Amino acid sequence: MSTESTEERILAALEEDAQASYADIAARADVSKPTVRKYIDRLEDEGVIVGYSADVDPKKLSGQSIAMVGIDVASEQYVEATRALQELESVRALYSSSGDHMLMAEVRAADGDALGDVISDEVLDIDGVTAAHPSFLQERLK
Repeated sequence: MSTESTEERILAALEEDAQASYADIAARADVSKPTVRKYIDRLEDEGVIVGYSADVDPKKLSGQSIAMVGIDVASEQYVEATRALQELESVRALYSSSGDHMLMAEVRAADGDALGDVISDEVLDIDGVTAAHPSFLQERLK
C-alpha cells in the first residue's frame, strides 16, 4: 500500500478523473466505496473540494478563447475588486497569487478580440484594478 494517506489517494484519483465512480476511486485508492463516500462528503463539507470540472484544450475549443490574466490591484481596494472580479461572467476562475501579480484569472470569450474587450472594458474598469496582463492559452500539453 502507498505511503500516501487515504485522503491523498482519494484526492489524487479525483484529480485524475473527476467523473470516476466511487467504485473506481475505491479501487485506485485501495479502500472501500463507503470510505470513499465518507471522505468525499467530508472534503466537500470542509471546502477542500470546491467543485468538479472538465479540463479543456483551448486549441480544440471552437468558438472560444481562453487567457490567464495576471491582475494587479490597489491593496486598499483588494476586497472590493476581488468581489467585483468574481461577479464577471467571463472570469471562470480567480486565484490569489504570490507571483508577479496579486491575482490570476482564467478568462474566456468568443475570440481574441472579445477577450481583449473583456479585459479592457470589464476587468480594467473595476475600481482598484491597476493592471491586467493576459497570456492567451494556445494548446493544452498535459
